[in-house]
Parts: sequence; C-alpha cells; structure tokens
Amino acid sequence: MGAPMNDGPKDPFPAPGIDYRQLAENIKRWAVELGFQAAAITDVDLSEHEPGFLEWLELGFHGEMGYMARHGLKRCRPAELEPGTRRIISLRMDYLPSKAEEPWSVLENSRLAYISRYALGRDYHKLMRKRLQQLARKIETVVGAFGYRAFVDSAPVLEKPIAEKAGLGWLGKHTNVISRDAGSWFFLGELFTDLPLPRDPPTTDNHCGDCVACIDICPTRAIVAPGKLDARRCISYLTIEYRGVIPLELRPLIGNRIYGCDDCQLVCPWNRFARYSVEADFQPRHGLDAAALTTLFRWTEAEFLERLQGSPIRRIGHECWRRNIAVAMGNAEPDAEIVELLANARDAASEMLREHIDWALARQQTRRGG
Repeated sequence: MGAPMNDGPKDPFPAPGIDYRQLAENIKRWAVELGFQAAAITDVDLSEHEPGFLEWLELGFHGEMGYMARHGLKRCRPAELEPGTRRIISLRMDYLPSKAEEPWSVLENSRLAYISRYALGRDYHKLMRKRLQQLARKIETVVGAFGYRAFVDSAPVLEKPIAEKAGLGWLGKHTNVISRDAGSWFFLGELFTDLPLPRDPPTTDNHCGDCVACIDICPTRAIVAPGKLDARRCISYLTIEYRGVIPLELRPLIGNRIYGCDDCQLVCPWNRFARYSVEADFQPRHGLDAAALTTLFRWTEAEFLERLQGSPIRRIGHECWRRNIAVAMGNAEPDAEIVELLANARDAASEMLREHIDWALARQQTRRGG
C-alpha cells in the first residue's frame, strides 16, 4: 500500500497463519507502552462523512486552507489516498501540560500572551511520528513485512471521524473528539495498514446532550451550529493558518490569544476527566505559558527562530507572530510601553504588519481617552 515509512524491500502480503485478534490486542498494549494513551482499530468506510465535508467546502468554511479541497474526496476515502489500506489504527496521545500557568488567569490578564496549550512545548508531529514508526516495527516482529503508512496531521486524513469510528470518542459540538474518560486535550495519529485486523466498535453515543457551553464561549462565534465550524472566524485559523490581514471586526474579539484558542475546551464539562501529559516535551518552554506581550514582541526574527526551534509555532513565521501580538496589544489595557514598542516597530514593518500596528496604536489611544 504505497511506500512504507521504513526502509528495505517489502513483501506484498503479510505472513499467513497470524492470529490477528491477538495481534490487535498486542498492538493496543504496545501503543500504551510507547507512550500513547489509547489505540483502536477501524475500517476505511467514511462515506457517511462525505456529504458534510462537501457542504463545509461549498460554504467556504475552510477559508484559505486550499489543501482541504485539493485532494477531493480522498480525505474521506482512505483506500484511495493509500491504495491497499484495509484498516486504520487510531491513536490518542494526551498533551495537557501539568506545569503550565492556569489558562483563565492568562486570558484574564490583557498584558499577557495566551498560547494554545498544545503549542507550549515541542512540536508533537515528530514525536508522534517516531512512536508510530516504532509501533510499526513492533508489528513487523510478528507479521514480517507489511504495508503501512503513518499520519500525524500531515495528509488529507479525516482523523476525527476515524477516531470516532474506531471508538476513541465522539465528535463534540466544537468539532473536537471527546473521550468520556479523558476529555479532549489530546492529539490523534493514524497508522494505515493492509493487515486484516478485527475492528473495534464505533462510538455511537454523543454525550454532549443539551450542553452548548462551547458554542456560547466561542469569542468570534465560529461554531455556527453544533458540529459546524466556520474556520474563517476561528481564532486558531486566524492566528495560525491565515497569513493575511485579519478582518477588522474580529480583531477586538481575539483578545490576547496570539496562537490558537482553547476556550471551547476550557469550558467543556468532560475535560474534568482530562489527564495531564506524561511527555516532558509538551511542558512549556521559554515561559510561553504566561509571557508578557511586550517581551514576545521584542523578539527579533533571529530570536524567534532560535527560541522556537522545534516548536509548532515556528511555522507561522516572525511576521505573523508580530501581527498576532500587535492585535493583542491593541486589545490590552492602555500601556505606555506597548505604545512605544508599536510606534518604534512601525516604520520597518511590512505593509501587512503595519496595518495591524496602526490599528493597535489607534486602539491604545482610544482606550487612553485621547
């Protein structure tokens, strides 16, 4: 099924005489031993999600994330994305850092920068991909060469519906997967395989009930209906995926969130069952859990690149980093230091960044009453 991630020649079929039921149990045990908190197995039929996905694209809710539409329905058809795929192993890894500042205390202090809890430490992509590779090698010790491909938010994969179908949780009204015993503070990874493993029962019950806490808390009203997210209004999209000028009407609603937004998860009642991550790599680095806006805005591009080496934040680039901080500065309580920093940065800024600096300066001036 395509080129496997590991090297060397591969036989086209797994060895005969394998007890696949026992293998499935072993895979789940090995996954936990490798640092995942749960693993489950499903098939490749995601056809029930095709109409909703197509409607989401037709409504333009993906914004400028052109890659969401680029591969057509391959996103909903794993066997077309990776020919030969028969089963998908869906895996969960908790990321909530135990040593981070309490989120609400940061959000309520307009001079501090709020960064989504998943991005406070090292990039999860490499860590999880390495663990998935290790899991594949463990499987090889039993079946020999087999076809597989690992994914960690890196290809057109409907990872959340896959997790739901595998039984890891249900899709909440905020569109994140929720587990009854672990909340929603976790990453997902997948191992596509040609092995005929037994399937786990899907999650058929949605335990959100009448709760609409996530919808009500969303600062920009990006959750337009239960399970429907307009990314164009989502703070995570605006501060991470979007590279242009942030719409004027949304800037005041962003508050001090400079990279992502966790509000919908912070209010979810199921997250009282969330577990702290055991991964040292997910703990905060460089004080990013409660850093002053002024401190982060002062970082030169060289400092930005050096201090965020190995961080998922690095990929947005220094200009968007400062753009996001400038918006947060505009939303901060009046502060002479903020005004001075913005004014000094203005002339050397790009046209895009200057637009946000000027807005922030005007907001500061207005809020000072002058």
